[in-house]
Amino acid sequence: MHPVQSRLYLIAKITTGFAVPKPIVQLVSLSKSYTETDNKRVILDEVTIQFYEGEFAVLLGPSGSGKSTMLNLMSGIDAPDDGGVIVNGTDITTLSEHTRTIFRRNHIGIIFQSFNLIPTLTVMENVTLPYELQGNSRKQAEIKATDVLAKVGLAGREKSYPDRLSGGQQQRVAIARAIVHQPDLIVADEPTGNLDHHTGETILKLLLNMTRDAGKTLIMATHSMDIIPYADRVFRIEDGKLIEDTERLRIGAEIKAELEAKMHAELAHSMAQLEAVRGGL
Repeated sequence: MHPVQSRLYLIAKITTGFAVPKPIVQLVSLSKSYTETDNKRVILDEVTIQFYEGEFAVLLGPSGSGKSTMLNLMSGIDAPDDGGVIVNGTDITTLSEHTRTIFRRNHIGIIFQSFNLIPTLTVMENVTLPYELQGNSRKQAEIKATDVLAKVGLAGREKSYPDRLSGGQQQRVAIARAIVHQPDLIVADEPTGNLDHHTGETILKLLLNMTRDAGKTLIMATHSMDIIPYADRVFRIEDGKLIEDTERLRIGAEIKAELEAKMHAELAHSMAQLEAVRGGL
């Protein structure tokens, strides 16, 4: 059994009594290529894999390696040359473009590097849009959006327009918009690519916490190594194949353990100092 499956197996067994992790995304012999100046470039070559409910998977690699293509195929923005993309039991490659759009609207949240907020809409209007498109009333959408915006730290900015926000704030709006309608799958394509290091790290942790709290599947394409310690699985694309990078994941786990140990040591030291001060009073 795969380590992620083992972890999810135990969580499911303890919390629900069920022992089988649910696949949210299944890629079946997925292939995609492009023609560039009369040359065929293979991006994905018969890739088969499953991603599970509540999992956080990272796709690593430089620009042009195929990360964005894979996310576009998973979300139904692009269509494969061959193979299937099954999201929560539905093979979206068999759907018409219109039906696929409706399915994506209801089941998939997308976070882009460039934010892709609608500049003529306020923060509130940007976030309520996906929820209203599901058929919910404006009032219901505003109640839901107000709650999500508070969780991403933007309470009080509901009436602001995107051009009045910093890059980090705009990406927070994008996160709220992606999760407000409770999608089964969230894909994030270089979500911190336009942000400075500190802001990017904050946004990554916010996104991870939001999706994990909701039990959602998050698949992220990034070149950032900072997020690896928090990933369940790490992949890279080489010669059209999706390869699990267990070594990077192992190193990431060690880094995470070191950071947590350091944090606990600092907390214990601070508590000891506090007790010493109290004892001297």
